[in-house]
Amino acid sequence: MKITARILLVLLAVSALAGCASKTPQADIAATTLPVYEFTSILCQGTDLTVTQLVTENISCLHDYSLSVNQVKSLEAARVVVISGGGLEDFMSDLLENKTVVDSSTGIPLLESCHNHEHEHHHEADAHFWLSPDCAKIMASNICQGLILQYPQHENLLRSNLDSLMNQLDTLNNYAKQKLSTLSCREMITFHDGFSYFAQAFDLHILAALEEESGSEASASELKELITMAREHNLPAIFTEDNGSDRSAKVIAADTGAKVYSLSMILSGDSYFAAMYRNIDIVKEALG
Repeated sequence: MKITARILLVLLAVSALAGCASKTPQADIAATTLPVYEFTSILCQGTDLTVTQLVTENISCLHDYSLSVNQVKSLEAARVVVISGGGLEDFMSDLLENKTVVDSSTGIPLLESCHNHEHEHHHEADAHFWLSPDCAKIMASNICQGLILQYPQHENLLRSNLDSLMNQLDTLNNYAKQKLSTLSCREMITFHDGFSYFAQAFDLHILAALEEESGSEASASELKELITMAREHNLPAIFTEDNGSDRSAKVIAADTGAKVYSLSMILSGDSYFAAMYRNIDIVKEALG
């Protein structure tokens, strides 16, 4: 009896461990990044639809990103996948082949992104359009329409929630335009090339955008050029990205007297709206 009891306990423990290992977040809808996840969640309020976010790590870009096993399981379990679009999710294109995909970027005029280093210079579409409230409104509308096609029984509530979301984005836009309308400086040097939509939305001018990654920091000649540019334009601030390196920015700051400020790309995090308001307040503080 003792042996049987021990075997039973072992079997129960193994069964419990197996059950825990097999549990992955499952939802009706999987959304890739924070902006599309938050917009989709707001649209689905009051319905029985569940939403999960795939990309939750604190990152500044998805160039070399790969989904974890659990993230892949969440994607496979979802009936609908909402993506940012604009090429941002190209790394997972194979996984999306047989899925119902809602592309939030439809109809958004894409800006050109330029990765500029001495040994690398190429152009591609910039997919960070959620940093513009006007583009975010197009995203929200696209997501709503895609969800209505898949869940027509919720059309009235989805459209009502869309109105609420549009109002939130209008409030954000008005806040930014009022806050940033009287800046003493409207020019920026950024150590991430994804702030073009933010700059376009609020009448800012990016003089240079350098994409720094581990092992490919700015060279001495690039730093010299940026220091000269900062001096010529009397820049009060240099901008980095929350999850990026600030080493080169500090070098420029030490040589010019400019301060270093960090902005969010808002690919992940707790709140799109909180991060946008924070970005706006930081730019106001930095550029006066």
